[in-house]
Amino acid sequence: MVRPQVVLFGDSITQQSFSLGGWGAALADTYTRKADIVVRGYSGYNTRWALFLIHHIFPLDAIAPPLATTIFFGANDAALLGRTNERQHVPVSEYKENLKKIVNHLKDSSTFNGLCEISDIFYNYDTACFVSISKNIDCSNSTVIVLITPPPVDEEGRERFARSQYGENAGKLPERTNEMAGVYADQCIELAREMHIPCINIWSKMQETEGWQTLYLSDGLHLTPEGNTVVHKEVVKTLRDAGLKAEDMPFDFPHHSKIDGSCPEKAFQ
Repeated sequence: MVRPQVVLFGDSITQQSFSLGGWGAALADTYTRKADIVVRGYSGYNTRWALFLIHHIFPLDAIAPPLATTIFFGANDAALLGRTNERQHVPVSEYKENLKKIVNHLKDSSTFNGLCEISDIFYNYDTACFVSISKNIDCSNSTVIVLITPPPVDEEGRERFARSQYGENAGKLPERTNEMAGVYADQCIELAREMHIPCINIWSKMQETEGWQTLYLSDGLHLTPEGNTVVHKEVVKTLRDAGLKAEDMPFDFPHHSKIDGSCPEKAFQ
């Protein structure tokens, strides 16, 4: 039995998701022995550059599609023109169109007309041994695609970070604003609605908490451990709503309690 994959595709907030306290690492713990969490995060990338990656990360001739994929872009697309990070800027209309292309590619690559084998272990009282029962289930079009909006931006936090890194050479104005991040978040939500796929509105969710600027953001943009916890909880909730409840998913191989010491091979047949 092949362990299914959940692919996390995004920018630095995804790349850092396996850092200490990261939301990707927490997701791996949630789905331990149920699914492999595969990180495909690219620091500094916007959706325009991400389009160059999708055929490599999600090949159309893949043996089987991922069980689920998160798409977490927008923080760099929303960089402002005329500021220090303007080369990362992508117009909001193009951002939405690029997300649509990524989603459509994922839908094409997940058109897998085949059967997946799942197994479970049972104790046969007649033979006094554990036996493996396998069955095939239809895995066609099975990938759950989840969009995640860019997070909010704490402009004062970005200014403090720039001064700490560049001193007097830091830009006088922040390269991102929370208002503009919200415009991109709205387009992400609108696209999800149009394409009938789930979307996590992290931009709004984080701002529901007083003091979110320093509680959830380490430098005005990237996540603290507490910010990572918010993302983890929202991703798990969304996957559960899509039917991917970790407690209901089978182990890839038998739990040790299902292995009979006198005939262990039976558990692996």
